[in-house]
Amino acid sequence: MGNCRPLRRVYPNVKLSLLWPIILLGSAVGIAADDYASAKQKLLSIQQDRLQPGSRVELTPRELDAYAAHQAPAGVRNPQITITASGIATGTAIVDFNQVRRSLGQRPGWLASKLLEGDRPVSVTARITSSGGRATIDVRKVVISGMGIDGATLEFVIDHVLRPLYPSAAIGRPFPLGHRVEKLDITPRGAGILIGR
Repeated sequence: MGNCRPLRRVYPNVKLSLLWPIILLGSAVGIAADDYASAKQKLLSIQQDRLQPGSRVELTPRELDAYAAHQAPAGVRNPQITITASGIATGTAIVDFNQVRRSLGQRPGWLASKLLEGDRPVSVTARITSSGGRATIDVRKVVISGMGIDGATLEFVIDHVLRPLYPSAAIGRPFPLGHRVEKLDITPRGAGILIGR
């Protein structure tokens, strides 16, 4: 049963829990409007708890890209996402972090505003795993302006850049998917969402 179709604004729990990693990583541009409408309708069917236990909703890469493109905040340009292996996604974009924070109603801190001023090419690689109605997102690598970031510096970027941008997102620890979603599978074919009891 899985593929359904249009939605106005997805319930924040579903939007953040299921798709914030995709939004965080970026999205492809130039996707057809019907891909966006299809993704919205599928997510609406989950948010409204209309699906039977055992149902599986499949979101194609084009649908994921279309949805993420519409949800990305101001300050993110030319985004693209690639799911390279099961559970592994890499997104790239040109990001003005200060503009993104302002568009979300946040004021950039002095240090962040100086370090991350202007357009920056950004690449983020993350591993997404889930089971039992919970998911975990582990950021593996961040590259900003060609500089790879790891270790303590990566933790700093997660704490002072990613978490302020997505305060509801749980990075590096399990979080509930909500709406009876049992499992979220991220593969090169897209995202499979399994509905539990």
